[in-house]
Amino acid sequence: MILSPYLRFRRDEWAPLRADTPLTLTDRDLDRIHGLDERMSLREIEVVYLPLSRLLNLFVAAIQGLYRATATFLGHGEEKVPFLMGLGGSVAVGKSTAARALRELLARWPHHPRVDIVTTDGFLWPTAVLEKRGLLQRKGFPESYDVRSLLAFVRDIKAGKGRVASPVYSHVLYDIVPGESIVVEQPDIVIVEGLNVLQMAPAAEGAPRVFVSDYFDFTIYVDAAADDIRSWYVERFLALRHTAFRDPAAHFHRYAGLSDAAAAETAERIWADINEPNLVANILPTRERADLVLRKGRDHAVEEVWLRKL
Repeated sequence: MILSPYLRFRRDEWAPLRADTPLTLTDRDLDRIHGLDERMSLREIEVVYLPLSRLLNLFVAAIQGLYRATATFLGHGEEKVPFLMGLGGSVAVGKSTAARALRELLARWPHHPRVDIVTTDGFLWPTAVLEKRGLLQRKGFPESYDVRSLLAFVRDIKAGKGRVASPVYSHVLYDIVPGESIVVEQPDIVIVEGLNVLQMAPAAEGAPRVFVSDYFDFTIYVDAAADDIRSWYVERFLALRHTAFRDPAAHFHRYAGLSDAAAAETAERIWADINEPNLVANILPTRERADLVLRKGRDHAVEEVWLRKL
């Protein structure tokens, strides 16, 4: 018998765990969830994300209870501290779609109507810095992030700071947008989504080993077979030729006129040179650190849910 730190549920075993949680989303709500190459269905919401929202609601209530207990012990008023969730996984695996689905569902629970999403893309070093350090072809790798600023961001959120700002990253410009920021003002839940949310970057000599994941109340890893993720990446690249790449200001505008064959070849090369090595060396190894894993099949539907044993 092989022991595992996870309880594993097939799709049909996970679905009943929604209990009596009502489905309040409609087809119109799905427009705020869909990804470029991933269409979320109400059935997927009902079977996978509704039970997950129920579980997260229970975790939020438990964490809030701990804060109240601590406030009672200390004899002062309870401070509002957001529930902080990390959501990781590979490029093109569907992290952003999953985050938006959870935001829509969690915002409908009575005690946490304000749910914000922040992506760690905003903490990538600006292109000029990456070029200076010879890291432009390693964007998304651990060394391409301003980890110190990301740590300060999540630390300030968990400290209950009233306004916490995150830089804005533009996938069109392929760079940080100067002067722009996303301001988080004590929402009930913050979902931090990115490649690196579960990574443990080496600390400088003599520095305390504090990681972004140390501040999370719950973590999720979106998983799939590498070949499927590669196919989704190529499909997304092909679709972007008709959307974002059309913008003359876009970093990848030069790819807009490629034929299907040339675009697919280019995407396959980028995947093989950058994204796959990053997945194998830095992202996939963090899966075992997640509290919950969503294991997707070729059609983007979640086939298994792994829940860490307490």
